[in-house]
Amino acid sequence: MLFPTKTLVVAGLIAFTCSCASIFSRSTYPVTIDTEPRGAHITIYNRRGMEVFNGGTPALVKLKPGGGFFQKAIYDIEISKEGYVTKRIPISAKLNAWYFANILVGWFGVLGFLVIDPATGAMYRINDTAVMETLVAENKTAAAAAPQTPQLKIYDINEIPVAWKSKLVAIK
Repeated sequence: MLFPTKTLVVAGLIAFTCSCASIFSRSTYPVTIDTEPRGAHITIYNRRGMEVFNGGTPALVKLKPGGGFFQKAIYDIEISKEGYVTKRIPISAKLNAWYFANILVGWFGVLGFLVIDPATGAMYRINDTAVMETLVAENKTAAAAAPQTPQLKIYDINEIPVAWKSKLVAIK
């Protein structure tokens, strides 16, 4: 009598843990948002227009990749500062490659493919983990507000956000 109970428990565990993207991916992704000049106000809205975050720069915000069952998350970041033009930057989740690994699991992978990963949002990932925007002053003319040539900015290690430190490369 004990054998069928153990078998059912093991089968249940296998069925509920066989979703590759849920196992190998994150449920939230850290996104660093910074501006030049610093101290800008940021508001993040989800795809339904609901406010998800409200704060200032620099900021580290954890965003969910899923926006509902079989829906990727789409965020709209509004950056504003007095005396500067307000900017809106979209961020959207992309399909996670681990989601397709459910096919390799066999029959139990169907549950992960059709139910678990879509329900948890793990079938998506957010690749844009750093947003750096240069704000343009409102009083500048259209010609002055045109895109400028790329600039090299040198930051002290104490000036950069913590999330950037994992992306630093040593120069020898």
